Amino acid sequence: MKFSTKGRYGLRAMIDLAVYSNGEHVALGSIAQRQGISTNYLEHVFSELRKSGLVKSVKGAQGGYLLSESPSDIKVGRILRVLEGPLSVIDEDSENTSGSESVIRNCIKEIVWDKMNARLNELVDSLTLEDLARDYRERNGIDNTMYYI
Repeated sequence: MKFSTKGRYGLRAMIDLAVYSNGEHVALGSIAQRQGISTNYLEHVFSELRKSGLVKSVKGAQGGYLLSESPSDIKVGRILRVLEGPLSVIDEDSENTSGSESVIRNCIKEIVWDKMNARLNELVDSLTLEDLARDYRERNGIDNTMYYI
């Protein structure tokens, strides 16, 4: 499976949002600048993320985006499925055959492709946005400690 630019950039943008929002909205231009992604492209990606309920938008000059849930409740698999569709290593519908060729393809499907799909989905469903945001913060020395006076 090869993930599209939409999936890769969307996941990066969601991690950025989790890291920098601190419960407040973040301008799409800020995310685009930090991640080196076109703002116009991110507008399309965030439109899908908003429609799926993963983010909320705040309109106006000081507008931006917020996560609709805690990063610890958002699974990486959910983000990727919104942006990529079903996660599968092959397009199973393209394998129409008959006879002994069909038996071999079914064997490969059950022993290889189905198991790869299961592991892939298991992996992305075990990781949360918070897991990735925490690692990003650690690698970049970002401290998100909130101080109250």
